[in-house]
Amino acid sequence: MAITTELRTTSAEATEAAGERLAAALAPGAVVALVGELGAGKTCFIQGLVRGLGATTRATSPTFVLINEYRGRVPIYHVDAYRTQSLVELLELGVPELLQGDGVTVVEWADKLLPLLPARTIEVRIEGLGDEPRTITIRRLDRTR
Repeated sequence: MAITTELRTTSAEATEAAGERLAAALAPGAVVALVGELGAGKTCFIQGLVRGLGATTRATSPTFVLINEYRGRVPIYHVDAYRTQSLVELLELGVPELLQGDGVTVVEWADKLLPLLPARTIEVRIEGLGDEPRTITIRRLDRTR
């Protein structure tokens, strides 16, 4: 059964706050998959989510290192698939192990690794660019494969 929530934000702070609210509902092993255009606010959302999970370090986009790790109430793994070229590359980076681990794994550009995402994944789709308000759709899917 899918559960969908739609939010509208009008500032970076409100987008961060939405991420922080989602963090309160996350348990060890959670996977959050973010989808949205470049500049839509994915990293902003993740900054709130990481803060909501108790990390004291501000999240930054791991575009060039591909994976950042933060310490909060659970380990937080922030994966950025933007610069990856193939599923093989993601497999070699150990992404499947992160997705099955005891931490919370957050993936930017998650549409690049859909076949690797577990059935319990929470999808966060962010729409809107520049000064436009953001529409954030959070979909929790409990499906079997």
